[in-house]
Amino acid sequence: MKAARLVEYNRPLRLDEVPEPEIAGPHDVIVKIGGAGVCHTDLHLIQGVWAETLGVSLPYTLGHENAGWVHAVGPAVTSVQVGDPVIVHPVMSCGTCLPCRRGEDMHCENMAFPGLTTDGGFAEYLKTNERAVIKLPAGVEPADVAPYADAGITAYRAVRKVAPLARPGTTAVIIGVGGLGHIAVQLLRELGQSTILAVDVNDSRLDMALELGAAHAVRAGDRAVAEVRRLTGDRGADIVIDFVGNDTTHRQGIDMLRKGGMYSIVGYGGRVSVPSLAMINNELTVAGNLVGNYSELWELMELHAQGKVKLHTSRYGLGEVNEVLHRLENGQVNGRAVLVPA
Repeated sequence: MKAARLVEYNRPLRLDEVPEPEIAGPHDVIVKIGGAGVCHTDLHLIQGVWAETLGVSLPYTLGHENAGWVHAVGPAVTSVQVGDPVIVHPVMSCGTCLPCRRGEDMHCENMAFPGLTTDGGFAEYLKTNERAVIKLPAGVEPADVAPYADAGITAYRAVRKVAPLARPGTTAVIIGVGGLGHIAVQLLRELGQSTILAVDVNDSRLDMALELGAAHAVRAGDRAVAEVRRLTGDRGADIVIDFVGNDTTHRQGIDMLRKGGMYSIVGYGGRVSVPSLAMINNELTVAGNLVGNYSELWELMELHAQGKVKLHTSRYGLGEVNEVLHRLENGQVNGRAVLVPA
C-alpha cells in the first residue's frame, strides 16, 4: 500500500510502498482509510519538536486524525464488524491501567499513538485496536469527520471544561478560529450561553466565525486586548480559550481576562508567565487541554450527526500531502485539510 512516511526531520514526507498492516492480536482492528486529517502537530513532528519526547525511530507513517471502514478484525472483536464506517480515537489504550479505568484514555500508561509513536493514517490502511474505534452514526461519511478525531475532541474537551462558567451574561473569547477554533465556536454556542468573541489575523476565518455563532470578530494584533476590553465594557472576558499558544497570545489572553476569569490553553509553543501576585489578586485560573477521551469523541459524533456542529474541510489526494503541509504551515488552510487515498 501507499503511505506518506517521515524519513528525515525537516524534509518532505516520502510516498512509499509498504506492506499492509496485519491482524496480530485478538482485539486488533484494521481500518481502510476514508479520510486522514492534516494537523499542525504533523508539522511539529516533521520539524523534530517531538523527537526527544516520543523517542521514535524513523521512518514511520504520520496521520493521527483518521476515519474509514473496518477492513479486518481480530477474533475477540465484537463491537464492530467488517464494512462498518468508523472514526478512530487517536490513542490505542490498554483499558486496564488506572487512567483508562477512570475513562481518561489519553492518559493511558500503556498507550500507542498511531501517527506519533506508531504508523498512522497517511496511508491506505491503519492498524488500531477495538477500544479506539467508534461506529459512525447513519449518514455520516468518514472523510467528513476525520479531523474530529483529534482537532474536534481537543476543542470539545476544552469547551466542556469551561461550559459551566459560560453562563448568560458572560463573555468567552476564542483566540485562533482555524481548524480547532471554528469547532470551538460552535461548541460554545451549543454547550454554553456566553457571548462569543472571535480573534484571528485572517478576515475569512473571522467571517466564518461570525457565521458559526460568534457575536463579534476581533482582528488579532496590538489592539486586540483593547478591543476585547471595549466590547466587554472594560470588564474583560470571563473565559479565554487560546488555540494559538505563542508568547503573544499567552500574554494577551491573560490581559483579556476579568477578575476571576479562566484562561484555557490548547495551542502550544510559547511560555505562560504570570506574576503570582496577579494570579492571586485577580483569582485567575489557567488550564491546559490535551486530546479528549473516547466518550467525548462519541458525544461529538452525536452532535455532528444532529447537525449541531459542522466541520469546514478541504479534500486532497494522498500524493498531495507535502503541498497540503506547505499550505498549512503558511496559513493557507481554512478549517481542516483531509487526505483521501485514491
